[in-house]
Amino acid sequence: MSRVAKLADEFCRELSEFDPALYSADECTHLASAFARVANACGAAGAKAVMRASASKRPEKFLSELNGSTVVAARDALRAVSSVESGSEAERALVSGEISVAQAAEIVKAPVKDHDELVSMARNGALQPVRDAARKRALAEIPVEELHQKQHEAMHFRHWENDLGNIAFEGELPPEIGVPWVNRLDRAIDRAWRKAGRKRSREHVAAEVLARANPATDDQPRKMSERKVDIVYLVDINAYRRGHAHDGEVCHIIGGGPIPVDVLKEMTQDAFVKAVIHDGVKVHTIKHFGRYRKAELQTMLDLGAAPRFEGAVCACGRRYNLQWDHIDPVANGGPTSADNLQPKCIPEHVEKTERDRKAGKLKRRPQGP
Repeated sequence: MSRVAKLADEFCRELSEFDPALYSADECTHLASAFARVANACGAAGAKAVMRASASKRPEKFLSELNGSTVVAARDALRAVSSVESGSEAERALVSGEISVAQAAEIVKAPVKDHDELVSMARNGALQPVRDAARKRALAEIPVEELHQKQHEAMHFRHWENDLGNIAFEGELPPEIGVPWVNRLDRAIDRAWRKAGRKRSREHVAAEVLARANPATDDQPRKMSERKVDIVYLVDINAYRRGHAHDGEVCHIIGGGPIPVDVLKEMTQDAFVKAVIHDGVKVHTIKHFGRYRKAELQTMLDLGAAPRFEGAVCACGRRYNLQWDHIDPVANGGPTSADNLQPKCIPEHVEKTERDRKAGKLKRRPQGP
């Protein structure tokens, strides 16, 4: 038996007699940290040993049988250990037990130039922050059009009957579909959970909400207090006008990652747009675009022109059944503001729209400054 194997046996015997009641709280804190580091180091060393010993077997199956994990988890561990660059900071942290095999598995998915930063994060934190950071760095390396295509190719849904006879399911949606879907679903779940007094788990309430209705396709009118933004797109105005983003220009969904500019344009037709002007540090101006009129703006319009405030009136003199026309059409970049709105009767509104169409103003152009 090798020296390492003897030490492992001796350490396991010591652990079998470990009684935390014999130690102070501070000592237990230090011991827990030491045990975690040993477990991390043993995980990496064990994966290396399996790769050497399992020439005639499937190494992932062999490792899963040894440590009681799933084959998928064992495969990820083996891939991580074999992918870590020799002599790198990631390898030193892994073999010394400073980071776990699971953290290393996420780190190697990111570009090599980001590994040291992710290792530092892993040393001082849990798995999830490392996973999120590594995912963002990996996605940033993929051209946005290629990423968008991959996201749509990966879209799927499947369901099956589990051991309890319940219907289980899993799937994934691209961000421009998935983000608004989960935002609406989460709001419905939160309302139901509060109504239930939070006496049951949120996951249980979520299943009930999902079973009752699909909020993503719910066409029932909602109260004004419930009409919240389901998805927020952020795009550099130069990228929007150009049709594609250059390095350093953003075009992404808040909470959903980057998307191509042409997809953003398609998804935001007739959307309510907020233009934010900033210098990279501070926001200087915010201007709203789109067809939605806030209550304050509508009141101002209904009052009519100052100083007489005799109410809205069309140029033809009609005062009733009026529509609000954008002098500079929304499709041409015109804002929804008091100085760009005028009251029109239906016939004159139709004529104005036709004039705008002939002038080429109704072809989709960038909204904003």
